[in-house]
Amino acid sequence: MQRDGDSRPRSKRPGATGTARRRSTPESIGDLLPKLLEEVGLGATAQAVQVIRAWDEAVGPAFQAHCRPDGVRNGVIHARVRDSSWMQRLQLEKPAIFARLRELLGDSAPKDMRLRIGPVD
Repeated sequence: MQRDGDSRPRSKRPGATGTARRRSTPESIGDLLPKLLEEVGLGATAQAVQVIRAWDEAVGPAFQAHCRPDGVRNGVIHARVRDSSWMQRLQLEKPAIFARLRELLGDSAPKDMRLRIGPVD
């Protein structure tokens, strides 16, 4: 099909360009989002948010009201605890907490934690 004054041949199918379309398998948003955040320079921020979200589950209900994560820097989670007795208890539970974080986060789990006494409310 040709229009008046147009010498290019037209396809019989609307929208056909004459080139083969590359078919790709769809990716989930959960797979694409980390890649996108990394590309725009927010990968570390997204990773810190994941750690903070997993924190309450990792420490368990006994510690949730007595400690709060402040953030993650260089693979170290920084958290506040209510007082020195809770700091000691959290340090004693550190191996179990980090094992749970590794279960939840895999390789992106923090490698260490730094605690300080401060408000947790």
